[in-house]
Amino acid sequence: MSLIKTCEINKSYKGGDGIVEALKNVNLEISEREFLALMGPSGSGKSTLLSILGGLNPPTSGKLIIDDIDVYSLKSERLADFRHEYVGFVFQQYQLIPYLTALENVMLPLAITSRPRREQRDMAQTVLDKVGLGSKSLRLPNQLSGGEQNRVAIARAIVNQPAIIFADEPTGSLDSKTAIELLELFQVLNQDGLTIIMVTHNKENLAWVSRTLYIRDGILAPTP
Repeated sequence: MSLIKTCEINKSYKGGDGIVEALKNVNLEISEREFLALMGPSGSGKSTLLSILGGLNPPTSGKLIIDDIDVYSLKSERLADFRHEYVGFVFQQYQLIPYLTALENVMLPLAITSRPRREQRDMAQTVLDKVGLGSKSLRLPNQLSGGEQNRVAIARAIVNQPAIIFADEPTGSLDSKTAIELLELFQVLNQDGLTIIMVTHNKENLAWVSRTLYIRDGILAPTP
């Protein structure tokens, strides 16, 4: 069953030399529980596609359907609610708040909910335990390694129990051993039921995914 479907997605920007076509007629279906990799050279459109799929960047034309919801037909407040309910993001630079502990960083997505503070703390601690950082929940980001900060970012992404994780070059700043540990964690989360879409430039990462798609010059293809 398709969880995500795009219909003739196009995205263009105004550039110095005129219109830049970042994506061209992208038609894509992603099933529930897939672990999908998006690959392509720099400037190919892969991060643009990821941001559109995540509900962050409306296409110039076309539709994004997630769980039978026409995402970009939603009004802005409902779109924010949709992202909160369905989507978690993991970025290459982690984007942790430096003066908050690991636990407090993971609690951030829960701040807009009506859950009591104690329940929020318990939920955050549970996902930190899941990613192997339960004993370091009170440390600040600068007291954690790069791999540990990445795990905090993953815990923050999954604390709301979303259906989909979008990861943009999550192993890009990690050494090979830490990158493998991260991919193993993604694999476990995928086996637990999460759909994961990962932008990557590293061909070695493809051993962990269930399907790979390639983008070049804004055009999607199953092979490079």
